[in-house]
Amino acid sequence: MTRRAVLCVLGLALASGLALASGISGDPPPRDDPRAEIHHRDGAPAATGAPYRWHLPEGFPAPRVPTDNPMSAAKVELGRWLFYDTRLSRDGSMSCATCHRQDLAFTDGRGRALGVTGELHPRGAMSLANVAYAVSLGWDDPDLDRLEDQLTTPIFGHDPVEMGLRSREPLVDALRGDWRVALLFAAAFPADPEPVTFENLAFALASFQRTLISGGSAFDRYMYGDDPAALAPAERRGMRLYFSRRLGCSECHGRFTFSGPIQFEGSRDHLPLMHNTGLYNLGPKGAYPEDSWGLMRHTRRPQDMGKFKAPSLRNIEVTAPYMHDGSVETLGEAIDHYAAGGRTIGSGPYAGRGADSPRKSEDLTGFTLEPEEKADLLAFLRALTDHAFLEDPRFADPRPTAERSPQPPEVSPLNGGIH
Repeated sequence: MTRRAVLCVLGLALASGLALASGISGDPPPRDDPRAEIHHRDGAPAATGAPYRWHLPEGFPAPRVPTDNPMSAAKVELGRWLFYDTRLSRDGSMSCATCHRQDLAFTDGRGRALGVTGELHPRGAMSLANVAYAVSLGWDDPDLDRLEDQLTTPIFGHDPVEMGLRSREPLVDALRGDWRVALLFAAAFPADPEPVTFENLAFALASFQRTLISGGSAFDRYMYGDDPAALAPAERRGMRLYFSRRLGCSECHGRFTFSGPIQFEGSRDHLPLMHNTGLYNLGPKGAYPEDSWGLMRHTRRPQDMGKFKAPSLRNIEVTAPYMHDGSVETLGEAIDHYAAGGRTIGSGPYAGRGADSPRKSEDLTGFTLEPEEKADLLAFLRALTDHAFLEDPRFADPRPTAERSPQPPEVSPLNGGIH
């Protein structure tokens, strides 16, 4: 079978009464029309209702999947198309991939995300790598735990504006009028008399995001691939430092995801865990800037001031700048922050010594590193980059090159300003 196979669900979609009765403008092209060729995940047509086969790295368990949204190959393929569809934004200028670029481990290279109206978000776009295992989603909301629910925030959220849609109906109408996407919906949801709905859009996007699994770094080849040469001597020394009690990095960034608590198929439930790392210390009570309250934004409890989720350190080399607001520019500076037990800001409106914060998490005590040890630790962190994941065609934009939106302009990593 060719790499670009003709979509085989055309007859099924028409038999289901999709076509014009469902709002598709015009007849779909015949099978031998080049426009009918759809890129698919494995180079073959997405079989209607076929289960999704996980391609899991060594040491990775199967992700936990909601019972109301079982995985299927067709649903994942639809989600991939929708992930790169700019119709999900108010003016057609943004897709999910605008803030979650594959080459940056599904982040955007900005310190703070930039919405469709030009409004800066107070937090950066988190990596979607291994999001299938996350206990909670986003930086600070302990109750946001379903991908199917989370995506409504960037699409419809207005404080701040992200993708900026005001209602579902125009988006659903536009998708129903696109024969190619409508066929993908029909293949993904064959039992639905009207498959093109916002709920099904959410299910498909969530299914695709669950496949974004990264576990092919040099570290993984060393640990699970029986390749003792995968890590250089400096990287191995850095690994010992990382997992040492002296540094304690793995206490917050542990497990196979190098993150906080995780869940997977067959695991017990875990509660979200968030930390105040002494990034700010404003006033006598350890306040953070008003737009960076973290967990306290949701609980209104003073003891939750400045607490944020520990993100994954996988692919950390390509996800700069760091922290929830991008206020730490380099990996070296991030190590210095933790070594000092908190950040010191000498002047300006955010002046303060984070190590002295009364709200800082108790286990963040700092440590001492010799210059050569810091170099080794940096080498190990860079060995967590999964280059194959950053280029995997299964996760790339499926549309022909001519249909793709141009890349956004280069931006300052700290303030999102256009260069």
